[in-house]
Amino acid sequence: MYEKSGKFLAFWGIAIAIGFSVAAPRQAFAHCDTLDGPVVADARTALDKADITPVLKWIKADDEQELREAFTKAQAVRKLDPAARDLADTYFFETLVRVHRAGEGAPYTGLKSAGTVEPVIVKADQALEKGSVNELAKTIAGHTEAGIRERFQHALETKQHARESVAAGRDYVAAYVTYVHYVEGIVNAVHAAGHHGESAAPVAHQH
Repeated sequence: MYEKSGKFLAFWGIAIAIGFSVAAPRQAFAHCDTLDGPVVADARTALDKADITPVLKWIKADDEQELREAFTKAQAVRKLDPAARDLADTYFFETLVRVHRAGEGAPYTGLKSAGTVEPVIVKADQALEKGSVNELAKTIAGHTEAGIRERFQHALETKQHARESVAAGRDYVAAYVTYVHYVEGIVNAVHAAGHHGESAAPVAHQH
């Protein structure tokens, strides 16, 4: 009797925790926030096998106790019925992602639904599965080169007419700023990109 009561208390504790999470404002999400991302995928495996080991790599050692407690609660509630199982799984997914992001110095803003990951991130995961990054690197390099060439050409063309009138000069400045900022953005991403929401190092050029 005591064991069953304990499970129901855990059930309601999980329900309340999820309620607060759903009520929280939704902002931009990282790949680890998605229901079809690698963090939640490992969480599903851990819950199904009743073994927390697969998810421990996603958190820091100092946070392990908190996650183990959440895992124990989820395992207990999962045994009640299918609805409780779904609720317990969501609770554990959210706890794991929150703790993982906190360890990276990033805020937790909830779980993102499956199928909403940016295509380039999907390709990055596929590259790891295939054991080769060649296709991904070529694709990104191609898009980057095309973007630079397009903006460069527009800036060059408007520069040739910049002194014809004030309006033409303004067109050139707008094209120039777009071109330079695009290049700066690429350099900044390559050399100073943050992880899971960390701010990248600011670039020196300003307009």
